[in-house]
Amino acid sequence: MNFVYISPNFPDNHWNFCRRLRDNGVTVLGVGDCPYDNLSRELKGSLNEYYKVSSLENYDEVYRAVAYFIHRYGRIDYLESNNEYWLERDAALRQDFHITTGFLPQDMPQVKCKSRMKERYALAGIPVALYHMVDDKAGCLDFIRQVGYPVIAKPDNGVGANDTFRIDSEAGLDDFLRRRPNVPYIMEEFIDGDVVSYDAIVNGQGEPIFETGNITLGSIMDIVNEARSCPFMIRNPLPDALRDMGRAAVKAFGVKKRFIHFEFFHLSRDQRIGKEGDFVALEVNMRPSGGISPSMMNYANSTDVYQIWADMIVFDESHKAVGARRFCAFAGRRYARRYLMSREDVLREYAANIVEEGPVDPALAPDMGDYMFLGRFPTMETVISFYDTGEAHPLRGRGPHTVGARTLGLVQKHIGHIAPSVPGHDQIHAAGADDGQAADLEGIALDDAHGADVHTVTAADADVVSDETEIAVLAGALSVTHTDGAAARQAEMLLAEGVEHGHIPRGVVGGPVDT
Repeated sequence: MNFVYISPNFPDNHWNFCRRLRDNGVTVLGVGDCPYDNLSRELKGSLNEYYKVSSLENYDEVYRAVAYFIHRYGRIDYLESNNEYWLERDAALRQDFHITTGFLPQDMPQVKCKSRMKERYALAGIPVALYHMVDDKAGCLDFIRQVGYPVIAKPDNGVGANDTFRIDSEAGLDDFLRRRPNVPYIMEEFIDGDVVSYDAIVNGQGEPIFETGNITLGSIMDIVNEARSCPFMIRNPLPDALRDMGRAAVKAFGVKKRFIHFEFFHLSRDQRIGKEGDFVALEVNMRPSGGISPSMMNYANSTDVYQIWADMIVFDESHKAVGARRFCAFAGRRYARRYLMSREDVLREYAANIVEEGPVDPALAPDMGDYMFLGRFPTMETVISFYDTGEAHPLRGRGPHTVGARTLGLVQKHIGHIAPSVPGHDQIHAAGADDGQAADLEGIALDDAHGADVHTVTAADADVVSDETEIAVLAGALSVTHTDGAAARQAEMLLAEGVEHGHIPRGVVGGPVDT
């Protein structure tokens, strides 16, 4: 079996998908625009060959990469990125190369456009928010008179909460119409509730072989637009009503042989669309939940979703066991905020719970924060204690994000770099995992026997092929650089030090910093 993996280096944990495929006997062929030497050692050891293009945005280059692989290895059985951004590119490549295992371009509107998603959700009997395709001010005002303020406006074909607007008044509507990007926008009635998900790995018969779900505390839109801290968790058990809705949506969307992430609102009060505690549709994502979420599913369910997915691809089933179920909590901090607990405080107080901590990939930071702690907890109550932001926790009243007491408790807003010290490397550090699980989750970290051939395309499209096999070696123990965590230290000094040591990209807070 030949599997082309588009952009296997992002998110950086996706090497696990490649490794599990290769362990299942699949020839794994990567296409990306990251230089081969910059790929992680784990990813290099998970690919049979890697073809570098100058830009994944250049369809002709990616097309030639797939054509090269067909010439060298024969028919391609699967082509996938597991990435929302590239879903339409994946579909076009499948059509051009007659790859039938996945969505084609004609399937894209119903899985990428929010207005079309609502049609499928409705077929499954799942409530959806009233909406209006944004045209002019008069049309928007007619819709607002029907549903009232506030309303939410977002790209019809968009990812997450990017370029999303909350409109509370006619003046806010005027501002949105003046500022909105030049793409189709959908306007929806406001739904008061937490965003929850149904996540599943679905086999070729459209049946889930693994199910879980997450919950984000508070508004994802506010987390993004106001650069708030990011609390979300994989929870157990998955509510029966949510599981039933998720399975109905899988059938309505015709999902087969995919890892999916379907989002719903869990209503916080009675409103037009339903009663407090009901679930209503938000949107579908035909790929795994983003960032580190697959690893969080592993921690929460004592399993290996990367392996379950690879087994589904190769065998259409998996016998990978699911063990003890817990909550896995993600706490994403912002460099532009100071927190009551330093990094050392968190690691000391939650030594029995923290399983990973480290910088968030800059491409994911707007949604997830700049620095994260990942912990396992037995109950929702222990997660809430871990997150506790004082008198305004979303599960206890949905007040403003304000001064608090624990991991995400703020000293004050927007004064510079986070006060705690941070590691001096962009490595996520594992700690506290059960015996045997860390190795299972990290893959075969020291197995360097499998090198990847590298095929490089220059900007001039010169075909340069190197068949050398790279054997990676460990460079020794990681050093750790600490900053002074004292609250009295000047925010500007902390910011400058963060930039100097690579913890903070230049310009992340108010423009470049002269160091």
